[in-house]
Amino acid sequence: MGILPFFFSVFLLLFLSTAAAPVGVCYGIVADNLPPASNAVKLLISNGISNIRLFNTDPDTLKPFSGTGIQLMIGVPNEVLPSLATGTVNTSLDWLQSNILAYVPSNQVRYIAVGNEVFLKDPFYTPYVLPSIVSLYQALQILGLADKIKLSSPHAASVLSSSSPPSTGTFDPYIRAVMIPYLQFLEDHELPFLLNVYPYISYINDKEHIPLEYALFGSGTKVQDGGLTYTNLFDASIDAFSWAMEREGFGGVTVVVAETGWPTAGGEAATPENALAYNGNVTSRALKSVGTPKRPGVGVEVYVFDLFDENLKSGDEYEKHFGIFGHDGAKAYDISFN
Repeated sequence: MGILPFFFSVFLLLFLSTAAAPVGVCYGIVADNLPPASNAVKLLISNGISNIRLFNTDPDTLKPFSGTGIQLMIGVPNEVLPSLATGTVNTSLDWLQSNILAYVPSNQVRYIAVGNEVFLKDPFYTPYVLPSIVSLYQALQILGLADKIKLSSPHAASVLSSSSPPSTGTFDPYIRAVMIPYLQFLEDHELPFLLNVYPYISYINDKEHIPLEYALFGSGTKVQDGGLTYTNLFDASIDAFSWAMEREGFGGVTVVVAETGWPTAGGEAATPENALAYNGNVTSRALKSVGTPKRPGVGVEVYVFDLFDENLKSGDEYEKHFGIFGHDGAKAYDISFN
């Protein structure tokens, strides 16, 4: 190899290793007071947000994205999984064409999230997750899109039975029988592990052991795990999954954070200032490809929850207050996505 090609290869390697990880926003619509989706799309474009997660295939939400170039993660609702899993590949093909490709071009679909937090949290649908993914993958193959649209299923942090310190990361033995073949499919087809992670929830449920500053990327708390030092719960949570997959022989599967955020109201420590501290660090670290202690310099792709507050969300009051923007388009706090 000549000296110029050699230096070009080194430059390319360095460039690729430091390229910004994608940063997106989750767009939930469990509300009765949201602005029209067309207004939301204009808001995204004006703020340089080019990646969005949608939780279902609502046509009125999907249509305004067509032709914008915004890359989408589109959710398959849990209740749809049985029909996809037990039907033929034509069932999945028809579903894709009728529910997604009829409204947005394929080159805007980055991921299809098959179900959401099914294992442990919605266990009735657990047997249908992997068969649904396999059927959708075969349908994408027929369409020539299997290498362009990535399939996976977002999981809650609770699928780990151990996560602290991160090197003890272990999948819950109750779901191991379904998790292992799922991970095998991800590895075989170079698909990511989608993770929903909320240090805020971990903090309010275990304040005795989790300092607020550790959840908010403060500098005062350090957790030593062998030769690795952790200064925040976000990194520790991601690496716990990396360790858990490595323990099962799937260390090459990458983690994409499909959902994370911090509320601005409705609960202890739920303030705009704390939301900015958390979400601001999450986004800036992705854009700078900071990575985690276990995988330094490997940027973590992340989707921040939520575009707007959702006033019809069930559960604790804070669940309704993750919005980054008000309905008038004003930011709840001064965060940048680029």
